[in-house]
Amino acid sequence: MPPGAFPLSQAAAGTWVRIKAVQAAPDVCRRLREMGLCEDKVIKLVLQDRNVVCRLRNLRLGLGAKLADRILVEPEQPKKGKDR
Repeated sequence: MPPGAFPLSQAAAGTWVRIKAVQAAPDVCRRLREMGLCEDKVIKLVLQDRNVVCRLRNLRLGLGAKLADRILVEPEQPKKGKDR
């Protein structure tokens, strides 16, 4: 696990995070990358419940809890004046 990283499932709703690693099966990793969820991307966690909803630019993606456990993130500060 990268230093300072934690599972996406543990991030609070409304926070910005940077993806540090995806620890899933190769086909799942490939599919997530195709959707834009890859290392160094900054996303906003919109909803944190049993499942999570995150926003990448203008796209909202729903992820199951088990998959959210496999995506490691670190806190990120949004740029002033911009809502990524």
